[in-house]
Amino acid sequence: MKPTLISALILGALATIGQASAATPAKADVAKAAKAGSASGIDVQYVDRAVRVQDDFFVHMNGKWLKDTAIPADKSSWGSFQKLDDDTQPQLRAIIEKSASGTPAAGTDAQRIGDFYASFMDEKKVDALGLAPLSGELAGIAALKDKAAIPALLAHLGQLGVGVPYDFGIHQDAKDSTKYVADIGQGGLGLPDRDYYLKGDDAKLADALAKYRVHVEKMLALAGDKNAAANAKKIVDFETEIAKLQWTKVENRDPVKTYNKVELAKMAELAPGYDWAGYLAAAGISQKAGYVIVSQPSYLKGFAALSAATPLDTWQAYLQFHTIGAYANYLAKPFVDERFAFYGTVLSGVTEMRPRWKRAVTTVEASLGESLGKLYVEEHFPAERKARMEVLVKNLLAAYKSSIDKLDWMSPATKKEAQAKLAKFTPKIGYPNRWKDYSALVVTRDDLVGNVMRSRTLESKRELNKLGKPIDREEWGMTPQTVNAYYNPEMNEIVFPASILQPPFFDAGADDAVNYGAIGAVIGHEISHGFDDQGAQYDGDGNLRDWWTAADHKNFDVKTKMLVKQYSGYSPLPGYPVNGELTLGENIADNSGLAIAYKAYKISLNGKKAPVIDGLTGDQRFFMGFGQVWRMKMREAQQIVQVKTDPHAPGQFRANGTLMNQPGFYDAFKVKPGDKMYLAPKERVIIW
Repeated sequence: MKPTLISALILGALATIGQASAATPAKADVAKAAKAGSASGIDVQYVDRAVRVQDDFFVHMNGKWLKDTAIPADKSSWGSFQKLDDDTQPQLRAIIEKSASGTPAAGTDAQRIGDFYASFMDEKKVDALGLAPLSGELAGIAALKDKAAIPALLAHLGQLGVGVPYDFGIHQDAKDSTKYVADIGQGGLGLPDRDYYLKGDDAKLADALAKYRVHVEKMLALAGDKNAAANAKKIVDFETEIAKLQWTKVENRDPVKTYNKVELAKMAELAPGYDWAGYLAAAGISQKAGYVIVSQPSYLKGFAALSAATPLDTWQAYLQFHTIGAYANYLAKPFVDERFAFYGTVLSGVTEMRPRWKRAVTTVEASLGESLGKLYVEEHFPAERKARMEVLVKNLLAAYKSSIDKLDWMSPATKKEAQAKLAKFTPKIGYPNRWKDYSALVVTRDDLVGNVMRSRTLESKRELNKLGKPIDREEWGMTPQTVNAYYNPEMNEIVFPASILQPPFFDAGADDAVNYGAIGAVIGHEISHGFDDQGAQYDGDGNLRDWWTAADHKNFDVKTKMLVKQYSGYSPLPGYPVNGELTLGENIADNSGLAIAYKAYKISLNGKKAPVIDGLTGDQRFFMGFGQVWRMKMREAQQIVQVKTDPHAPGQFRANGTLMNQPGFYDAFKVKPGDKMYLAPKERVIIW
């Protein structure tokens, strides 16, 4: 079952700030500011004095860090987000091991957490079992007599988390947010994007495809397939045909084009020649709802024809490989090593596997996330942090309200609708008011694969059970220990988990300027998703409804096209430019979020002048707080994956690209024509 899609934050200056003016801190002040524990909250020890802030803010702010910091051997990228997540892992480990060390009563959260972790850490037991834990599933695939059983089998495997050619997720109906609906969409590729199969003229993608075929062969051989080489070719050829049918990631960003309501009885008309009734019944959908939403109708139609033309033995090889791949990390060492060799090293450039305990923590999080989150919050999330965050969110919403009223490109009628939507925003901070119930999950210390299967099945059933029920507005789409944040347009909610409310995003010991520039911009980012090119198509109740005038649409399109062009001009690697259309929503959110955070910071001063701290003005600290959040570096292979698949621009462009559109940035650092960070006023994109 595919997850519901939401707009997440991240699926990563000082010294001689220039020769500009008296407002620029002197070198002596900069040296003073470099002391550890600065009240400014700015990591000035990473500043590269050889790079002017007016020429490259990102490198100026983070240059020494970029030069001196190596990406850890077990990471594909490294930066503020990744480090904070990595710092959280020992905290979670301590909580888990405490549960694993005792003898908690059966059926308690502590028992499930402890036993799940113990089942992963018992490497000797896992290795001794080999492929045996999957024998039942693989035997079922091998026993297929004809393709008539495939639709029901895909429903079953989808619930086990196996990547299949199409799957469904449960979420609110985008045109009736009072109802849950099943949304069926494309899937089934072993590589990150269709381009890996179809862009044969790209040497790096072609090399990844060739190595993927070798990986498929090796996995099949480990499973005892005597025809591994021939079957690997069949699988890759089959996936290539799937890729040809798939919509691009840019096409899939359009919430109107991907909203196609189809009555269950008419699925056969949409994609004839395939047993949709059998699939829907096996998936548990047919008894729960009268219709589904089809995200990519042409894909399903093409898939139905492809399925009919694909031999049974190809289907069997494909499903066996993907079943093994979905559970390889929980099998014996040869399977773990081979999966890492391809997905870790070939695709992401990682040279060293994470320690087993970290992989165990990740597995427990994926299966018992809120049980673990509840314990994490009790130990590591002070109540005052949530209270201070509530004030920040309130101020950001107030700034957005004021900003809408002052827009010079939007009509009064559309402003009224925008204000109505903003008034209905629901902020969620730290952790849920009501925790998930895992009491139905059976966890044992000697059955890792079984634990994972039962967990995935439980979540699938939990999701399916929503059909026909009232909307649960208390539900969270992330755990409290997740270093991220998100906006959900169907719920019209902004959500900030506990873990992100730490430095460099939120520093309780720093003054307001850096916090407004860091976590304030995060808050503004998520609010802005409600008004980006996708979110702005939903109203305050979460319904896909056009509330814009024709003239306002035109004005908005002019601005978004400018932003697309601007970001399409950035490239983290030669030959791999940022896709300005794919990243448009996130770029709108970054730019608008920072602009709103800046206004909120000004409001927070209550007309008073901000203090100079460590030689830095309030405005300078604000923009520096933003710049250090996006400190990051990424391995080349992973950078290619990001450019091809991620709706977020690389970190350096999220910093510099955003700042170049902010009038306040120019004033704070006296950026002028001729500076590399300078854009003429008519070229700056200011939306919200």
